[in-house]
Amino acid sequence: MPTREFRPLQVRSLWWLLAAVLFAALSLRGPIVAPAPVLGLIRSSLGMSEPESGLLTTIPVLCFGLLAPLGSFVIRKSGPDLAVTLSLLGILAGTIVRSSGGSELAILGTVIIGASITVANVVVPVILHRDFPLRRVGIATGAYTAALNIGSMATSVLMAPLAAVVGWRAALLSWGAVAVLSLGLWTVTVGPRPSLLPPETRQSDAADTAQLPRLRVGGSRAAWALTLGFAGQGFAYYAVTAWLPSLLADVQGQSAAAAGASSSLFQITAVAGALGVPALASRLSLRTIVATVSCLWLALPFGLILGPGLWPVWLTLGGIAQGGGVTVIFIAVVRLARNSSHARSLSTMVQGGGYIISSLGPVVFGAVHAAAGGWLWPLAAVLAAVVVLFAGGMVGATAAQKASHS
Repeated sequence: MPTREFRPLQVRSLWWLLAAVLFAALSLRGPIVAPAPVLGLIRSSLGMSEPESGLLTTIPVLCFGLLAPLGSFVIRKSGPDLAVTLSLLGILAGTIVRSSGGSELAILGTVIIGASITVANVVVPVILHRDFPLRRVGIATGAYTAALNIGSMATSVLMAPLAAVVGWRAALLSWGAVAVLSLGLWTVTVGPRPSLLPPETRQSDAADTAQLPRLRVGGSRAAWALTLGFAGQGFAYYAVTAWLPSLLADVQGQSAAAAGASSSLFQITAVAGALGVPALASRLSLRTIVATVSCLWLALPFGLILGPGLWPVWLTLGGIAQGGGVTVIFIAVVRLARNSSHARSLSTMVQGGGYIISSLGPVVFGAVHAAAGGWLWPLAAVLAAVVVLFAGGMVGATAAQKASHS
């Protein structure tokens, strides 16, 4: 059985690398969330229809799934360090394009952003596997997931007030500054040559790689299980994120502004799950964590059906669950991987297939709501997705647990 590939770093360098990864993570969700608070302004300014403006938030998620193999190809050709640089440069370029013209450029820029973030989505687990010792992988993964949520929260909170002062174009463009700062920190941390040039392939490296057993991801039951688990997690997350404000406005009689503010509780509490899961992973098995996360997730649809007046409780439990759910899947992927190539293939498969299914969450939830005329059956669809998370996560966690002890 192949041994885990690991590039040891000095402790100080390891913490600097984690800081660089976390700062880059702030750029990986903010550009997606940024248009949502100002969609009305964008729509009226560019003369876009509602479906067209909706593409500004749905295209990136589709890119995450459909372009994951392209992201894997870029990483294989450029190496992980340069791939992060290319991703951040692409996010910056897409941000500029999206803010600089009419509806066509807005959509083109969104595609560039989605494709660039896709590369980063795939490469981060590769870097975590390569550079962090196994005992610290969980902490690094949880911190990375938390940074994704923090980036989303900060963008959601600041975008509308900023647009009111400088206009929506400048407000969208301003988030490119985070990518610029991330580029600087990444280059300083990993070094100019690794971050700007592809790695040199030595003959000895090629010979070592040729001797490694070929690890077939597509034929792995654990890989398929983690893909399904990630899909269930993502389906539930994107469905709830898209429709929670409407549900609260309808069921609780909240205004649109109040419902939007209330639904942010679901995003804020995700940080607790993202950071809590790694702490538990040092004491509990991944199977126990998957079961716990799934139970917390189930509290949200069950709670909103049976006791909607206690919505702050259900949103808090669901938020902790969604932050913990994606973290435990990522930890399982890193633990299951045997070398960097295997990590890249696993990350591509799990996120590629998972995000394609995840992108259907808001559509299915909305269609079921329109057909049923209420919220019971849409919430039942979320419940079913959580069951998929549980089933896939348990199988994948079992395999990852065995791999980490082999």
